Amino acid sequence: MAMNDSVNILNSAYLAVEYIDSFLPDNPLQQPFKNAWNYMLDNYTKFQIATWGSLIVHEVSYFLLCVPGFVFQFIPYMQKYKIQQDKPETWEKQWKCFKTLLFNHFFIQLPLICGTYYFTEYFNIPYEWEEMPRWYVVVAQCFGCAVIEDAWHYFLHRLLHHKRIYKYIHKVHHEFVSPFGMQAEYAHPLETLILGTGFFIGIVVFCNHVILLWAWVICRLMETIDVHSGYDVPLNPLHLVPFYAGARFHDFHHMNFIGNYASTFTWWDRIFGTDSQFIAYKEKEKKQQLVTKKKA
Repeated sequence: MAMNDSVNILNSAYLAVEYIDSFLPDNPLQQPFKNAWNYMLDNYTKFQIATWGSLIVHEVSYFLLCVPGFVFQFIPYMQKYKIQQDKPETWEKQWKCFKTLLFNHFFIQLPLICGTYYFTEYFNIPYEWEEMPRWYVVVAQCFGCAVIEDAWHYFLHRLLHHKRIYKYIHKVHHEFVSPFGMQAEYAHPLETLILGTGFFIGIVVFCNHVILLWAWVICRLMETIDVHSGYDVPLNPLHLVPFYAGARFHDFHHMNFIGNYASTFTWWDRIFGTDSQFIAYKEKEKKQQLVTKKKA
């Protein structure tokens, strides 16, 4: 009965969104995107699209999304939004991070990306434009992928902090107490495999078109680079996502090493009480701000 009710609710929600979408104006970018997509299908094989297309989407998205945080360090006005203001970025750390990223991207992640084609073939995942799901379906699927990945990340990330194994794997990622965007995927190769597995679970569950692979890559990179950015910028559109953790939440994890283990949402840490030190820290900050205002 409960399952039927849930299905009925989801169906009703889908029909409601579909009805609203019918009143929205045509997207002016849809036709150029369609032309580009069909050009890609006509000129490249599925293996090339799945492998090299996925690599290009990942690399271009990753480093483009890192640009704002990288630029912020040179803008004095943005320093008031930096969370750990006493720990500025250095060229030495950023260069070391960049070299490790290149190794992980091309020697760890690329071999995994090479399996994308075989995944799409095994599960008969379509590439054709006509079978591409509507934008709101892709958005819902990406949210579902984020929920699954977040659960995986919370428990495995917490395990990696166990005192018996922390120094062998996860310590690499915590080399930077004050994180910056490019450091999001700076990790031990084993950690890249262990925590990266959570990324693929949602794909296995939801994927009904190759577009979801790329949309989820972009969404996941957007989230992880944001929470590692080191800056809590106002009017961040990601803060509109329900229960979104954000940069301050994850920055505290790097500063404190304990608690705030989830990647995207706050509910697992709230359920298990692993955000208690963060909550106490925020309360302390509020009291200090009130004292400062009274003195002013």
